[in-house]
Amino acid sequence: MRGLVNKLVSRSLSVSGKWQHQQLRRLNIHEYQGAELMGKYGVNVPKGVAVSSLDEVKNAIQQVFPNETELVVKSQILAGGRGLGTFKSGLKGGVHIVNRDQVPDIAGKMLGQVLVTKQTGPQGKVVSKVYLCEKLSLVNEMYFSIILDRKSAGPLIIACKKGGTSIEDLAEKFPDMIIKVPIDVFAGITDEDAAKVVDGLAPKAADRKDSIEQVKKLYELFRKTDCTMLEINPLAETSTNQLVAADAKLNFDDNAAFRQKDIFALRDPTQEDPREVAAAKVDLNYIGLDGEIGCMVNGAGLAMATMDIIKLHGGTPANFLDVGGNASEHQVVEAFKILTSDDKVKAILVNIFGGIMKCDVIASGIVNAAKEVSLKVPVVVRLEGTNVEQGKRILKESGMKLITADDLDDAAEKAVKALAN
Repeated sequence: MRGLVNKLVSRSLSVSGKWQHQQLRRLNIHEYQGAELMGKYGVNVPKGVAVSSLDEVKNAIQQVFPNETELVVKSQILAGGRGLGTFKSGLKGGVHIVNRDQVPDIAGKMLGQVLVTKQTGPQGKVVSKVYLCEKLSLVNEMYFSIILDRKSAGPLIIACKKGGTSIEDLAEKFPDMIIKVPIDVFAGITDEDAAKVVDGLAPKAADRKDSIEQVKKLYELFRKTDCTMLEINPLAETSTNQLVAADAKLNFDDNAAFRQKDIFALRDPTQEDPREVAAAKVDLNYIGLDGEIGCMVNGAGLAMATMDIIKLHGGTPANFLDVGGNASEHQVVEAFKILTSDDKVKAILVNIFGGIMKCDVIASGIVNAAKEVSLKVPVVVRLEGTNVEQGKRILKESGMKLITADDLDDAAEKAVKALAN
């Protein structure tokens, strides 16, 4: 179900015609966490340590890097494009290579500051940690990733002998250099598969046999930890003729949380939309958008239709919120709390087609939510299906000032008009 929601919503996140925040139903971890995980699987990674204060920065320089003259200072946020990002304080770039005596200064300018990149949206993300790494002498940079491929119905290794920039740019400029090696999910990666990847990367100096083993170790990490994506950009060759993962981006399947408890304990909720964190705690499918009409619907398909018809009538949805088919009264109350916590929401549209979900449960949840939350915006309600008469009676007897609608088109039109008023 979550996969369906993600697929449907990713298709329509620009429904209001502007940048939209996107919640993906997978775990995203920081670079330093990914590097540590890779190291546990025998993948070559630079020596590094994550720090969250100036005292920790100074201690790390002395204890972890006693002989280093230069260090790489990397801001840690869950978004790409950090190197070309800009802090709201004015500092350019979220990744700097500096002399060891300059590390405390540059780290201090990053910690606690908001970094804006092409992936964060204009609001940016707060840098709570920086990752200090040894500066490697790189002689070659390549691109490597493993994703889940629909066409081959299994893992797909994508690699390019040029790296250090986005794969989209690489594919546009050097399409002939992109290699794709599908992996049989049942047989696993073979020496032949790994050799195809290494030959496509065409390392200049790294030992071929060792490189093949590194590729196999990366696949084992991908498989055993329920990754949905593993990306290294760049996968680099050093002056000591080693392949090193100079960057680490890993995502994991939320559906595997029950068997990957150690990995999911790495989740950083401070980097996520607090509304989405609250929704996940009560098992609601919520995705924040940038519109003005809050939506509470049951069923992913109906939720998408509701968002589309709001747009058709000239409005913009503030969110995707699917309460599911068996939501409790408590979940409905929490859903209303989440909707009303968004200052941009100027009207709320509740659209319920009761099949498994019962209209009287939704109605009771709305009434109880009104008691707990000060509703200052108009609420349009369309109920149809199981126990619809009981639901309508509960709403009528509550004394709440609600706008009722006969069908979805009527509900969307009334929500847009309520917004205008």
